Amino acid sequence: MATCQVGGMSKEDSHYNRPSKKRKKGRGTMADRFFPNEMPDFVEETEGAADTGSSITRLLSLPYPKLSEKLLKAGLDLKEKIVKETWIRTGQRVTDYTLYTGALGTAFLLLKSYQVTKNQRDLNLCAEIIKACDTASKGLPFVTFICGRAGVCALGAVVSVHLQDEAMANHYLTSFNEITMPSKVPNELLYGKAGYLWACSFLNKHIGKDTIRPDKMGPLVKEIIRDGRRLSNNGRYPLMYEWHGKKYWGAAHGLTGIMHVLMDMELKQDDKEDVKGTLNYMIQNRFPSGNYPSSEGSTDDRLVHWCHGAPGVSLTMAKAYEVFKDNRFLHAASDAAEVVWNRGLLKRVGICHGISGNAYAFLSLYRRTGNTEHLYRAKAFTCFLLDRGIELIAEGIMHSGDRPFSLFEGQAGMAYLFLDMINPAESGFPGYEL
Repeated sequence: MATCQVGGMSKEDSHYNRPSKKRKKGRGTMADRFFPNEMPDFVEETEGAADTGSSITRLLSLPYPKLSEKLLKAGLDLKEKIVKETWIRTGQRVTDYTLYTGALGTAFLLLKSYQVTKNQRDLNLCAEIIKACDTASKGLPFVTFICGRAGVCALGAVVSVHLQDEAMANHYLTSFNEITMPSKVPNELLYGKAGYLWACSFLNKHIGKDTIRPDKMGPLVKEIIRDGRRLSNNGRYPLMYEWHGKKYWGAAHGLTGIMHVLMDMELKQDDKEDVKGTLNYMIQNRFPSGNYPSSEGSTDDRLVHWCHGAPGVSLTMAKAYEVFKDNRFLHAASDAAEVVWNRGLLKRVGICHGISGNAYAFLSLYRRTGNTEHLYRAKAFTCFLLDRGIELIAEGIMHSGDRPFSLFEGQAGMAYLFLDMINPAESGFPGYEL
């Protein structure tokens, strides 16, 4: 399961193996993992928000501009708290530079805040934190956007362009191009080739189309396709991958994340067919509940997270619908989002495996379809956090992660979601959706 540690790769997700002090040890039942979703299927927005009903219902009935004001204030207040806890209280020293649990996640949140408010102070502080991450990450072997030096250099280059600092932009782009791929690097998103390629796509989107040229990415794409076919089990599935000896399906370490990245690459027609065939294989072999196994052959239908299960799959299937113009993928994305609505109100706050990340399954569908039902569901999950998140964390009922102020595990992910909801048509899961 998903974890990101600068010092090495963990075989299983330590987030689930280390109970918090306020939770009893043990695997727990499926119901222990999420709150029953008792929110209405729809609440009409009214000019004068109703004074009756639950506090969440009253939030949901607010006209969107008024709700946006509340989300903006909450997001900015929480952003200030994140900066205080992860930057000021550490003496501006970086021990974990990653986007996943470290200082780069704070920088990414500051960039989002700048994009929403145009507050120059946020952009300047973002650049300062990236500079410290640049120093901390030099010489380390991790190469991805979420857990490696590629993320530092790519984000640094983009922020430098915003600052119109050509010298710093060139520094980060040169540093990015100097990154070398270690031998025997895996293919997955958090630590592997797919995670490096995502960083290339991030640069090409935010700086210019050929900032990282196709001939630099092409050999890695060929390696990923070749490795996937090698494990194809005589054609049972077109592409398959292993991470630490396990054939993961999820976004963090498996098929979902790798297919997501490949869809942004220049692929030959037979490669495209293998990507489509792999996604169809996943659809055909999902659980009867509509959820997806965490790994090949797993019968454990528990995880409803971005890293493992329906939320991450929904994001990738929605992207496949956009890329391949095939309604099967839109239906699959919607079916997976239905699982998220029913079982995705998790007792965790983060974006990797929490409510904040699960809300993006609805936002992704809303952006691609314009269907306001998906926007309402994203709003409902967000209002649950706005209304109860901090209180539930304080009471120990909701887990804020082993790094409670980080982007992927903790409250920075919640702040990011609040700010993303200001303009949902331009939202995107950080480090995953371009």
